Amino acid sequence: MTFRELLKGRLRRVGKSLVGLDAIEEKLVEEKILTAKVLINQMKAKGAQGTLRESEFKAFSQFGDDGIIQYLIHHIGIPVEQQVFIEFGVESYEEANTRFLLMNDNWRGLIMDGSAANIEHVQQGSLYWKHDLTAVAAFITRDNVDSLFRENGFTGEIGLLSIDIDGNDYWVWERVEAVNPIIVVVEYNSVLGSQHAVTIPYSPEFRRTQAHYSNLYWGCSLRALYLLGERRGYAFVGCNSAGNNAYFVRTDKLGALKTLTVEEGYVNSRFRESRDSGGRLTYLRGKDRINEVKNMEVYDVKTDQNIRIEYLYRK
Repeated sequence: MTFRELLKGRLRRVGKSLVGLDAIEEKLVEEKILTAKVLINQMKAKGAQGTLRESEFKAFSQFGDDGIIQYLIHHIGIPVEQQVFIEFGVESYEEANTRFLLMNDNWRGLIMDGSAANIEHVQQGSLYWKHDLTAVAAFITRDNVDSLFRENGFTGEIGLLSIDIDGNDYWVWERVEAVNPIIVVVEYNSVLGSQHAVTIPYSPEFRRTQAHYSNLYWGCSLRALYLLGERRGYAFVGCNSAGNNAYFVRTDKLGALKTLTVEEGYVNSRFRESRDSGGRLTYLRGKDRINEVKNMEVYDVKTDQNIRIEYLYRK
């Protein structure tokens, strides 16, 4: 007997009116959104004096990013015509930074993922016809990102861009020109620390699980994103408390939002997802994580050269 069958049987026995797992899931989604609305009203009452961390809550995001995004959009005040998002690296879109925007705020958006199966899962769900969502299967590179936006009708001013591809995040944001987002959310690799402005060297075929068995060698440091944001006209406003997503707001839209230095905003992640060569979790923490990838090379965006990690982090 499958779990689904077992659950249906249990519900029938206790006389519940909901006899389908899909109906239960839909009810849970409704409850999530209703609960989140209460938190949003509390956040609005605080005004811009609150902080990103204080605003965190999770409805559909992996961590507390749903709350952070609500905090930012309500204090920035994004016009209806710009209530558009783009997110890539969404997997099956069960956990994503923009799903709450879609369902609660009725934004429209474009999502992309390298897995055709993941995108098909989204397209076959009720979410796809209930909302103005475009889902595209594509492996994102710095050379195709703009053309993918344009081909799918997303150009000009948009409210939010979320980048989470566990690899060339820095290089892809550097190349985005087709859209001009107000808010940019980019995943950073806190293992690389706050001191150095580094990223993986660009490779269009980069895949995290293949680059190094540990799964610790990917993406870029927060300082690298901070410098890139400055060049692109964005201010750094903080990270989520999990230590994996950095938030940037276009400087012409900052208003009363407080900007931070790298030192003020950096959060060191506590999740322990390292693996050994056999794919088993090793739960490394602290300096043991950077030591695991010390023989790998990173690109220093300040000096414009590749350097072995052990030479940067040997202190």
